Amino acid sequence: MFFLDLIFSGFEALKEYVALHVLTCLVPAFLLAGAMVSFISKETIIYYLGAAANKLKSFAIASGGSFFVAACSCTVIPVSSGLYYGGAGVGPAFIVLWVAPATNILAITYTGAILGSEMVVARIVSALLMAFVVGWVMSSLFSKEEAERTARKFFSNPAGKKIVQRKDLILILLVVADLLAPNYLVQKGPYLHKVYIWAAGMIIIAIYTLKMKSYEEIKAWIEETLWFVKMILPLLLGGVFVVGIVGKLLPQEWVESWLGGSGLFASFLATIIGQIMYFATMTEAPFIHKMLSLGMGKGPALALLLTGPGMSLPNILAIVRIFGLKKGLTYAALICALGTSIGWFAGNFIFS
Repeated sequence: MFFLDLIFSGFEALKEYVALHVLTCLVPAFLLAGAMVSFISKETIIYYLGAAANKLKSFAIASGGSFFVAACSCTVIPVSSGLYYGGAGVGPAFIVLWVAPATNILAITYTGAILGSEMVVARIVSALLMAFVVGWVMSSLFSKEEAERTARKFFSNPAGKKIVQRKDLILILLVVADLLAPNYLVQKGPYLHKVYIWAAGMIIIAIYTLKMKSYEEIKAWIEETLWFVKMILPLLLGGVFVVGIVGKLLPQEWVESWLGGSGLFASFLATIIGQIMYFATMTEAPFIHKMLSLGMGKGPALALLLTGPGMSLPNILAIVRIFGLKKGLTYAALICALGTSIGWFAGNFIFS
C-alpha cells in the first residue's frame, strides 16, 4: 500500500507539472532555444560570450540578461543549452542556467512582496556573486575543451556584423514575451487565464513568422526546437516523477526541526533539499515564508531560496544529458558548496 502511495505521489507531481508548466513555460522556452540557435549569429555569440571572450564582460552580459528571463530550473535549460550550442562559452551558459531561475525580475519582485526587502537584497547579491564564481570555475576547469569546441566551429571575426537581424530579433522578443506574459499578467487566479494569454501570444508569433520567414527558415527553427525537446523533456518528466516520490518520503516535521538556527549543517541541508526538490519560479517564496513561520532559520531560508528555484533533480539530470557528466556534476557540487557557505554566512553575519 505504501509503495502504491509513493507511485501515486509521483504521478500526482507529474500531472501537476504537465498541467501547469508544459504549455505556458516549456513550449515557448523550447521555441526560444531553437530560435537562438537558428537566428542569432553564432560567430557573434562566440565574440561576446565564447571561450575566448573577455570573462568579466561576458559574465556581466550573461548575468544582466538573465534577470529578464523569468524561468524555473527546468524551463531555463533549453535557453542555456541554446546559447551553448550556438557557440557561447560554458561559463556564460552556466551563468544563465543559474541566474535566470535564481534571481529573475519576476521572482525577486514576488520575494520582496512576501519575504521583505532584506531577504530580496540578500537573494540578488548572493545569486550574482554565485554566478560570477560559477562562470569563473566552469570556464577555468573546462577552458581547453571549450576553446577547442568553439574553434572547430567558427574562425571569422564578426566585428561589425549584427548579432541578429531586426526581423529575427522581433520574433525572438515575441517568444520571450509569450514566456513572460502569462506569469507577469496573471500572478493570481485560474491557470486557464495564463493559457489564454499564452495562446494569444502563440497566434501573434505564428502570424508574424508566416509573414516574415521562409518555409526553409521555419523548418530549420522547428527542427532545432524538436532537438531540444527530445534531449530534455523525457528527463524533466522523469525527474519530476522522482521528486514527487521524494516529497512523500520527506517528513515535514523532520525538515522543520533540522532547518532551525544558522548552523552550517542547517544551510547544507537546506541547499540539498533545494537541489533535489522542484520549485516553479515564484513558488519558493510562499513555501519559505511558511517554513520561516515554523522556525526555519533565515540563513537556511536564503540557501533554499537560491537553490530551490535555481536547481532541482530534473534540472541536474537534464544538465548532465546536455552538457556532459563532468560539467553537470561539477556544477551541482559547486552550487552545493556556494549555497551552503552563503546560507551560513548570511545567517551568522547578515541576519543575526
